[in-house]
Amino acid sequence: MNEPFDDIVTHLHTATDFIRWGASRFAEAGLHYGHGTDNALDEAVALVLHGLHLPYDCPDRLLDARLTYTEKHRVFGLLARRVDERIPAAYITGRAWFAGLEFKADARALVPRSPIAELIEARFEPWTGADGVRRVLDLCTGGGCIALACAHYLPDAQVDAVDISADALALAAENVALHGAENQVELFEGDLFAALPAGRKYDIIVSNPPYVDARDMAALPDEYRHEPELGLAAGADGLDIARRILAGAGDWLAPGGILVVEVGNSAAALADAFPEVAFTWLDFERGGDGVFLLTAEELARHAAVFRKG
Repeated sequence: MNEPFDDIVTHLHTATDFIRWGASRFAEAGLHYGHGTDNALDEAVALVLHGLHLPYDCPDRLLDARLTYTEKHRVFGLLARRVDERIPAAYITGRAWFAGLEFKADARALVPRSPIAELIEARFEPWTGADGVRRVLDLCTGGGCIALACAHYLPDAQVDAVDISADALALAAENVALHGAENQVELFEGDLFAALPAGRKYDIIVSNPPYVDARDMAALPDEYRHEPELGLAAGADGLDIARRILAGAGDWLAPGGILVVEVGNSAAALADAFPEVAFTWLDFERGGDGVFLLTAEELARHAAVFRKG
């Protein structure tokens, strides 16, 4: 950031001042959003409030209170780091929100941002009866946000969460402890279904796996370069992991169960790869797309096609 702290400290006095100034600098720098916020203003709000240890719902009058010199310096440092290093705000604050819940966030796993949150908040209804859900599987769990959100909104269900990354699972374990869910969420390290105890059946299998294709990986904004590539890249067409999930999920779903998978920008490639399959593509009131749903019966009907890949 070109403006040194000493040059602006005499002109910016309140949290509102720093939010406005930060949003202007973010827009000027051409930052990319998509890790919990989608615009410069919300990003500046998140960083300024974090620097002042204030909640998101703090009264407006507090935002117009004058800051101490130390507070100004701390907030300036957060805003400057966002511009200079292009680090997602969640990695700077160490916190992220998903499905209305707060989680620890750092570079061991992707910043949670899936539209699947909306489906979890609705307890997967009307696609399944929430009261009948006894076991849920979250594949490629990363920091554990989807698994823990499922546990929160489906309190009677046991949730298994799998990831191939030991680093990501270490973060997930911290989030499990943060939410006191040790008796409800079980973590497994391994490659998709291979990590699971034999014979388990799931009413819901949900996954936000790596799905970025080679072309998009080459063009990712700098902010995404701070995230683990293992959680993003999925081969030439972005479907390396999704294909394997489709091939194996039928063996693990209980009768009447559902599979929900996010494939993002690779949705068109998936539809082209399996033209005979009528994927249900979900709509979300808060935005987001590229999430499909299949029933256990549909998976069984197309089992040979999915196993062929």
